[in-house]
Amino acid sequence: MAAHHLSGSGGGAVSTVRQGTGRSSSAAVPAVRRLVVFGLFFVLVLIGASGVAGLLERLLTAGTALAGNDVGSLARSLAFGLVGGCMAAVLWWLVWRRQGEEAERSSIAWGLYVAGVYTVALVTAATALLGAVSQLMGLLARAGSGAAGGGVLSEGTQWRSSLATGLVWAAVWAWHRWMWLHRGKGPRRLNTVPALAGSVLGLLIFAGGAVTALGGLLEAALRGLAGAQDVGSPWWVSVLQSLVWAGGGFLVWWWHWVRGAGRRLSSPLANVAAAVFGVLGGCLTALAGAITAVFVVLRLALDRSEETIRLVDPLGPALAAAAVGSLVCRYHSVLTAGRSEKMREAGRLLASGVALVAAASGVGVVVNAALGFAETTLAGTGMRKLLLGGISALAVGGAVWWRAWQPGNRRGPASAEGLPGRPAAGRRIYLVAIFGISAVVALIALLVVGYQVFEYLLDPVPSGNLVGRIRSPLGLLTATALVAAYHYSVWRRERGAPPPDAGRTIGEVVLVTGSDPVPLLHAIHNATHADVTVWLRSGQPAGPQPDPGTVVAALEGVMAERVLVVVGPGARIEVIPVRDGTLRKQAAP
Repeated sequence: MAAHHLSGSGGGAVSTVRQGTGRSSSAAVPAVRRLVVFGLFFVLVLIGASGVAGLLERLLTAGTALAGNDVGSLARSLAFGLVGGCMAAVLWWLVWRRQGEEAERSSIAWGLYVAGVYTVALVTAATALLGAVSQLMGLLARAGSGAAGGGVLSEGTQWRSSLATGLVWAAVWAWHRWMWLHRGKGPRRLNTVPALAGSVLGLLIFAGGAVTALGGLLEAALRGLAGAQDVGSPWWVSVLQSLVWAGGGFLVWWWHWVRGAGRRLSSPLANVAAAVFGVLGGCLTALAGAITAVFVVLRLALDRSEETIRLVDPLGPALAAAAVGSLVCRYHSVLTAGRSEKMREAGRLLASGVALVAAASGVGVVVNAALGFAETTLAGTGMRKLLLGGISALAVGGAVWWRAWQPGNRRGPASAEGLPGRPAAGRRIYLVAIFGISAVVALIALLVVGYQVFEYLLDPVPSGNLVGRIRSPLGLLTATALVAAYHYSVWRRERGAPPPDAGRTIGEVVLVTGSDPVPLLHAIHNATHADVTVWLRSGQPAGPQPDPGTVVAALEGVMAERVLVVVGPGARIEVIPVRDGTLRKQAAP
């Protein structure tokens, strides 16, 4: 594009000539072409894989009798497998020839396609193969224990169907993994998504299988202590099947997270995945299990209205969920805390928010149950059970919230950012979000209470009593009002806090080292009160590093929003103040 600007001295005439205006529109043509081609390629791969899986399933389940009585299913599998598969192969050949070009490798469409098919294939293959192995092991275990029956015979064909699906999609996954890791044609954009998707999938499968296996083991132990007899298959069959899922999920997770170096990724997407699925998911699982376990214990102590075996029935899975969830949450909390202070604070806020919801729910349930006891016609076993559930949620959620939020500390967990008397940005957002959400819920609950009161007063022949109508929304109103009032007071107090320490001259420190970064991280943070991000050198063996005091001394007198500190090799220390404004040139999509 060329532009010419002419102006006279008198400011009268201005003439602008622009050329090449059609290039902007023509530049969009390749992007649209890629989106259409890879969208069509995505659909054809799914169609072809499903058709081949259907054909392989018929081979494994019916021997050489392909058609059988279901001609329509065979025709659909043949059409999908032959037509869709052949078209996918031809389109791949046409696309793959051009993927060596830099513009093609750097397109967002190529990255989206590889990440999408890789994720779909991995999910389908992993669940189908693990299901087939689990069903086969259950079949063999029941046959060996003499518990074979009609259910086992019907299961004999199910594992073959799962195996056929798993084998086909495993081949699709291996194919796309090869394209993803290809040095000359692999995608340059979104190239971390497959590793993160595999890590998350493996974590979810492992956690689910571990909770089920450990829960089944504890449940069998508790039933044995209670003197209950097993009915049907032996208890260890289901435990063995769950262990298959847990082992397979751990293998998928290890393959992507450890071997595939997914844990070393520090992109925003990787941080979000670790915080949401690791910290938040683990905390939710642990809290749910702990609340259920405390509820069962309280019922055993205070409410024996049911048989003991029925009371302890949910205790095994609850303890398993608490144990596995705590393990997952702890691992990812340590992982995220080691990346930066902001990630450490984000993990604390996530745990605090989950615990706050549990504690507030407990308060609402306790108020509801207390009002229920006031109703002479409804007080009894149901209200006692409801009250014990509320106490369990309040006790567990309140304890975790107190530990994560630290209300006794006037500065709270935000002091990790090194701003005395000034909360972190994430903490301020958390306070405003919790206050806003709780205020909206409280307003809705208040409207429901008002509606029930007016309906009761205006109805000539009211049914029931007023307390029974309003006790549920009134409990919710009480809990959310308390939450909103507390967080508003904290926000007001911290809003009027004094400005940051005038002695702070550095906003953020990026530490690059090849040795253990923990001593240097703490020393720099304590001396500068700055947010410290650690980058580890790749390929450099760990060796002696300078004394932390020497590194701190090198930072004295430095004033910058962001400082790069390069430590090593040996005693080398380099302090580089940097500023924003970096120019980046990205390839066209």
